[in-house]
Amino acid sequence: MSTPKDLRYSKEHEWVKKEDGKFRVGITHFAQSELGDIVFVELPEVGDELKADEPFGSVESVKTVSELYAPISGKVVEVNEDLNDNPEFVNESPYEKAWMVVVEPTNESDLDELMTPEQYETMINEA
Repeated sequence: MSTPKDLRYSKEHEWVKKEDGKFRVGITHFAQSELGDIVFVELPEVGDELKADEPFGSVESVKTVSELYAPISGKVVEVNEDLNDNPEFVNESPYEKAWMVVVEPTNESDLDELMTPEQYETMINEA
């Protein structure tokens, strides 16, 4: 299972990548493997405000519906519309094609509160 080293991770299994002062967000390989085949993704709208640790959307698999929790606070500036027609991208490519939103952070230090790749791997290995 891959845990990219250039990302930060939440305890709810979201990943965050810093890009030019904005943060790209998705769910981890571990999360999608636990959920099974993703059949639907519900995401916020551009302009919506996310609050760290609060739900911002959901993913539906053949097994269950799971809330997505914002790893950081900020304003949604981009949404991955490709997931509307291709929810399977979450299973096939959780770190490339299946990013979910790009957020303009309220506070960049939110990133410091997230886990390093090593901390995240320790957490999932203990699960």
